[in-house]
Amino acid sequence: MKNLLSLMKKKKAIIGMIHVQALPGTPKNELTMEKITTRALQEAQIYQKHGIDAIIIENMHDVPYLNREVGPEIIACMTAIATCIKKEISLPTGIQILAGANIEALAVAKAAGLEFIRAEGFVFSHIADEGKMDSDAGKLLRYRKQIGAEEVRVFTDIQKKHSSHAISSDVTITQHAETAEFFLSDGLIITGSATGKEPQLSDIKQVRKQTDLPILLGSGINTKNIEEYWDLADGFIIGSYFKEESYWKNKLSESKIKDLLNKANELKSK
Repeated sequence: MKNLLSLMKKKKAIIGMIHVQALPGTPKNELTMEKITTRALQEAQIYQKHGIDAIIIENMHDVPYLNREVGPEIIACMTAIATCIKKEISLPTGIQILAGANIEALAVAKAAGLEFIRAEGFVFSHIADEGKMDSDAGKLLRYRKQIGAEEVRVFTDIQKKHSSHAISSDVTITQHAETAEFFLSDGLIITGSATGKEPQLSDIKQVRKQTDLPILLGSGINTKNIEEYWDLADGFIIGSYFKEESYWKNKLSESKIKDLLNKANELKSK
């Protein structure tokens, strides 16, 4: 199994998002767990077939999201889906559980043998869609130690999308990055203002100068703009662009996956 950190050091990692269909108990749920799991696995198989570097599963359809704490049904369902995918797919796999359910994501990762989680609200409080979200780095990494999950990497959003950062407006993005590194983040995720929105180049350049941690871009990357970000980032988490009409709710577009990977291979060869 390839270690994602090693992969990012050797070459730029393209990470495909799997937006799991609405889970049982959430307002938008319509499908059985069997159908939800089958669709998630099919997407993972498509990504693997086309040579993606890694995948990450996320309960994106579970709107409206809860703040930090999700029910046992969500944890159980995400564990079942993740376990099914890991049995069939050899790619490094991560998980994010919305919103900010980082400890739950870590527990699922440990149980299912996943390699990483995506954690929001790691350092500095902010106002998210779901309400005020306080930082959880100390609690999260102590929990990782307690359950013996040190092998699970924690990649952390800084000044993340869909959030107001007014209460920490005197903290620059570089200070945010420095604090995340000091609090033992394994990698930083920089996003635009919302799903599908590209990050600010100036933000990435500032962070790149201040840290040796891997930098992943978490929104808005496509075939047209990936080149301008290529030398600044170590990995690219891509969800919306890989969907039909670049809309996150739609099915995967294999032609768009091929196009972006061809572009990435072209950039790697330069």
